[in-house]
Amino acid sequence: MRLQVIVEAWEAVRVTRSRLAKRAALAATLASSGESIELAAGYLAGELQQRRTGVGWAALRDLPDPSTSATLTVAEVDAAFQTISELAGPGSATRRSALVRELFGRATASEQAFLRGLVAGELRQGALDALLLDAIAEATGVEVEVVRRAAMLGGSTPEVARAAFDGGEAALRAFGLQVGRPVRPMLAGSAPDVASGWEGMGSASGIAVDTKLDGVRVQVHRRGAEVRIFTRSLDEVTERMPGVVAQVLGLACEAVVLDGEALLLDEDGRPRPFQETASRSATRAGEEELRGFFFDLLHRDGVDLIDLPYGERREALTALAPGMLTEVGTPPSAAQAEARFADAVADGFEGVILKSLDAPYAAGRRGAGWVKVKPRHTLDLVVLAVERGSGRRQGWLSNIHLGARNPDGTFTMLGKTFKGMSDEILAWQTERFRELEVADDGYVVTLRPEQVVEVAFDGVQRSSRYPGGVALRFARVVRYRDDKEAAEADTLETVTRYLSGGRES
Repeated sequence: MRLQVIVEAWEAVRVTRSRLAKRAALAATLASSGESIELAAGYLAGELQQRRTGVGWAALRDLPDPSTSATLTVAEVDAAFQTISELAGPGSATRRSALVRELFGRATASEQAFLRGLVAGELRQGALDALLLDAIAEATGVEVEVVRRAAMLGGSTPEVARAAFDGGEAALRAFGLQVGRPVRPMLAGSAPDVASGWEGMGSASGIAVDTKLDGVRVQVHRRGAEVRIFTRSLDEVTERMPGVVAQVLGLACEAVVLDGEALLLDEDGRPRPFQETASRSATRAGEEELRGFFFDLLHRDGVDLIDLPYGERREALTALAPGMLTEVGTPPSAAQAEARFADAVADGFEGVILKSLDAPYAAGRRGAGWVKVKPRHTLDLVVLAVERGSGRRQGWLSNIHLGARNPDGTFTMLGKTFKGMSDEILAWQTERFRELEVADDGYVVTLRPEQVVEVAFDGVQRSSRYPGGVALRFARVVRYRDDKEAAEADTLETVTRYLSGGRES
């Protein structure tokens, strides 16, 4: 199967708004992939089979001229990345660079762009993976809920695709929860405030308000004396969390699967900033150990609990691990839930998650069973530059570079965002930024620093990528502020206060 077929399907999905058209394009591509079904499904989901290749941003900046003909196959791409991922020792960096240039030199311009995004992890998104599961169902004639459940329990979309095409419904129903094999995590929808989230729960028999920890999502599997820990992306990190391993080995059970968060606490028991937890979880064991706080129980001693209502799962978890739980309550009204939310934020937590007591564990897609509510931070920043859009945004100026004000009147870049932009905003900013243009290299348009934009974000973290040493987490556009001048934008000092959890009024 040629890589160009995958790239064309990817582009077709990006440029259309119709979910039916997206699903049809993916289904047709999967149906034509033959023996390459697992590679095709993985690439369409934005994932390489090789989880780590050793190829960084530097190697992707200086690529050879693209090929004028599309000859690469997905099997050749996989073989190349497999060789690259296995390189080690003296001279490996030089050899890796040469192999990257050789591979990208055989790719067309569109294939280069796709491969760059694949390597950098920029193509992965939950919405696309959910759509791909729907496409597998359409292409094979299997009920979509059967495909989704197999994906939840099997973890790997490529593996599920292979089973669906080779064995149909019977092969998919053979997937079951196995202690030691990660289950796709259940995800929460979002609401702007507690009242709307509460209302969205509809006819739930009861609603739990669970403290939302700003840690690393972990799924912990234990069978006997063996413990394995997986992240939200299903990567194994057991050796990096010896404290969590010890916690789970202390439980009175032989086999268990727990869902929760791992994080660092300060001396007062308050959560440390997410960046510290994330940095700690990315390294081997050190003096500071992460602690596990659990909010769900999926299996215990031979009994699967995923189909039980959340209320029953929580009761079983409380009985098993009473000292390792996130703080949860079941207030009878939205007003009392709002009070719990305010207390959680005041205590340094990220917010709350509203959970229907009736909801089973439904992994891999966001639904109404869990709804997260977080305080919205906003900053008024200045747009320093903007990147040309691609795919459906072709012809517009899309991804904006955000800057905070320095005392001398200059601006420091904090990151980029293309989130929160409607078609109307894209059209407006394309015209507006052409008025402010001072340079255009064909990809990035540099601007006079005059336009102020209000940006919402979830937090601030330390970053070596940007000159200010900090970056915004999950920034998205709220509105453009024509009522403010650049001299009134928020300062870098204001931004850095959020590193310690501070909030500006």
